[in-house]
Parts: sequence; C-alpha cells; structure tokens
Amino acid sequence: MCETKHFHLWLLQIIGLLGLLALCFWLSLRPKEPNFAIIDFSIPTSVSDENPRATFNYVLQVKNSDKESSIYYDDILLSFKYKQDMVGNNTIPRFDQGKDNNAYQHVPTVDINPLVWRALAKEISHGTAKLYVELITSIKYKTWGIKSKHHKVKYQGVLPLGSDGKIKDKKKRVKLYRSKKWKIRTSGFLSAN
Repeated sequence: MCETKHFHLWLLQIIGLLGLLALCFWLSLRPKEPNFAIIDFSIPTSVSDENPRATFNYVLQVKNSDKESSIYYDDILLSFKYKQDMVGNNTIPRFDQGKDNNAYQHVPTVDINPLVWRALAKEISHGTAKLYVELITSIKYKTWGIKSKHHKVKYQGVLPLGSDGKIKDKKKRVKLYRSKKWKIRTSGFLSAN
C-alpha cells in the first residue's frame, strides 16, 4: 500500500510538472499585438476659393515586435473624423509582415469631405484642430508554420494638428491605441450569446 501511495504521488508530480511546462510554453509563444502609428501627416492650411476640394496624406507605420510570429493583415480601414464629422477615409490593401519587422504604408492622397473642410481649415489656421483616427482590420498570426484564426482589432487615436497642417507633437508621430469601447462591445456581445 505504501508503494502505490508513492507511485500515485510521483505520477501526480509528473502531471503537475508537465502542466507547468505546457503553461510556460504557451505563454512564451503567445503572439504580441502589432503597433500602429500615424507619421508624416500633411493637410493644407487654408481653403482656396478657386479649388474648394482639398486632400491630405499620411504614412501609417505598422510594427511587428514579435520575434516568433509573422502577421497577415486583411484590408485596413482608416477613418479620420473632425468632431463627429467624417473628414476622409481610405483602405490599405491586405499585406503580410515578417517577424520583428517595421512596415511603412505610404498612402496616396485622401480627399477631404468638402462639407467639413471650411470649419476644419479655420481650426487648423489657429493651431487647435484635432482629428480622431480609427483603424479597423482583421489579423492572423503565423507561429511555427501554424496560422491562427482571424482576430478583429480596432485602434484609435487623436491627431493634434499645428497651424502648419502637420502633427503638433514633438515626435511627429501619433501612436494608435486599442479601443476600449470595442473590447466592451465585443465582450458584451459574446457574453450575451
């Protein structure tokens, strides 16, 4: 009886150790989320009466700091809003990004909504304009040759503009952060079902 007790105890220790190893292995392989930032943003500073249409351009920096996983992005939708009004939006086509890699997506010019442009140009000339940026996409991770399921992500940020029509921040870049509202909405949706 004493020998079976020791055997069961030994077996329990082995199972516990294997469980701890599996947990450590899983934590080390969990992919990190990509980082998004808007850099080199440029918008006109005044309204021209002869050409009321205006455009802006920017560069989206996408950073994959994960050394183990590459990331596959579906189409990325970027929306720029002034207060509650849509200034402009565009879609960056799907692409894939290798491990521990920075990708710069140079976006061609984006048309500005003419209904919003005059009010926005007025605030830009005073150096008080802020654009709200929203990024929505779906990503898949590939770790050790195995692709994950799609993960929907939504990031947002505030783009302060100076009177020169460029980013007001000293670093000349605005990092986008994961939307807390999106997490609440999706978790509420999932728990309701």
